[in-house]
Amino acid sequence: MALLTPSLSRSASLWRNVALTLCGATLITISAKVQIPFWPVPMTLHTLAVVFLAAALGPRLGFAAMATYLAAGAAGLPVFSGSPERGIGLAYMAGPTGGYLLGYLLSTLVIGRLAAGRGLIGQGLAMLAGLGVIYAFGLMWLANFVPASGLIAAGFVPFILGDLIKIALAATVVTSLRRLKGPAA
Repeated sequence: MALLTPSLSRSASLWRNVALTLCGATLITISAKVQIPFWPVPMTLHTLAVVFLAAALGPRLGFAAMATYLAAGAAGLPVFSGSPERGIGLAYMAGPTGGYLLGYLLSTLVIGRLAAGRGLIGQGLAMLAGLGVIYAFGLMWLANFVPASGLIAAGFVPFILGDLIKIALAATVVTSLRRLKGPAA
């Protein structure tokens, strides 16, 4: 069972899952809006929230939280980083960062599955695998907007250091929360 999902009755479990999904989508939204001065570009906490939730909630609820976030964005709510200034809805999702958004969604399945029951190193490796999914889809889509010669410089180099720091932080927090929770009853 995932870190943030205690055992409950079937009805209570449904409502708990709905609440965790909505809270997760809200956390992703807030994290996409937070900008931290960083080199070479300012960083958001978007990746941190996605990898944390995938590991903490597991593949189903992590995916549900990210899918809910994307559905809110597709419906035109200004949940994405840089929105509404850089656009909203499906137009934003079809823009240069659309592949990263899809990568976030699919990474929740990878991270949630691989991180289950792992320690700090296992959590970190699961999150690295998920980050690989994010960059693979992100760079493939970004290639529609950026010449191949500048693809890595535009879509990878400015973000990788910050993402590695976020993974270290997320893996540490998830592992610490598991220790606080103690053995499953």
